[in-house]
Formats: sequence, structure tokens, C-alpha cells
Amino acid sequence: MYQKPDPPDCPTDGVVWLRPEYQGRQGELVTLAAGARLVGVSAAAVSNWQNRYAEEFPALALLTGPPHKRTKWVVAIELVAFARDQRTRERDRTGRRSPQRPGAEIAAEQTAHYEEVLRTLTEREQRQKEALARTRSAKRAAEEKLTRARARLTAEVDAVVRLGIPAARTTTTEKEPRP
Repeated sequence: MYQKPDPPDCPTDGVVWLRPEYQGRQGELVTLAAGARLVGVSAAAVSNWQNRYAEEFPALALLTGPPHKRTKWVVAIELVAFARDQRTRERDRTGRRSPQRPGAEIAAEQTAHYEEVLRTLTEREQRQKEALARTRSAKRAAEEKLTRARARLTAEVDAVVRLGIPAARTTTTEKEPRP
């Protein structure tokens, strides 16, 4: 498979130090994904912060991996401080964390929803009652037919016994050889 050669400014070992003062202090660094977990937000949020606030976002300290898919590393305490500032900024902008609807509006929607659920379930229950009634009626009819069939069979057997006819041969599907 053909691979493009690395650009001249990219080292072949896949490590680029953007802040050489952290070389040997890798324990203070964190990837953007791990940093997101550290500050309790999604990785997408950290990526958005990096794009929206490029001037204020902590400077990258290290890039690792192949040139087409770099892992970005930042100083952990700088990312935590930036995240704290972001959360404070969000509260200051709106006065509260998220817009809220009046409780009466929410309760009215829930009431309407559960009334609809109850109506649907009541209709379903009625259909099932009707189906159960049809099933029970069909079962009763089948039981009556079975009772009549058993009575006929018993009468036939009793008649054969009274007449003294030897037990009837069982019929087979195979032809018996003729003598």
C-alpha cells in the first residue's frame, strides 16, 4: 500500500512537542478525550470549546500518533480552569443553567399524554374483551360438538356390543393380499 511521505516538519516517531517545557512532565498532560471526562463534559464539548474559543482554549502541549490522526494533549490544570470559566460564563449569560417552562405547562402536557394513554389502553382492553368473548363462545361450541360426538361413539360401541358382532376389523390403508 502506498503511503505519502511525512512532511519535512513532522518527525517520524509521531511525537510533536508544541510546548517543550512539558517534555519529561507528561504526567501533567491529558488528552482532550480524557480531559472531557475529567471536567465532566462530552468530548464534543471540548472540541467545540477548542474551535469556538481558540484564543482562550489551553494551548496544545503535545501531538502524538500519525500525521493524519493526531492525539492532542493539553495541560490538565489549564483545561480544568478553562472548563470552570466556561461553566461560570454559561450561568452569567442566562442567569440560570437552562431555560425552564412553567410547571403548569409541563403538568398539562403530562395530563394530556396520560389521558391519551388511558384512552388507548381502554380501547385495547375492550377489543381484547370482545376477542375473549368470541374465543369462549367458540370453545363452548367445540365442547358441545365434542360431547355429541362422544355420545354417538358410545352409542355405536354399545350397539355393536348388544348385537354381539365381533370386534370390527381396523381398516388399514394397505391392501390385503387376496387368497
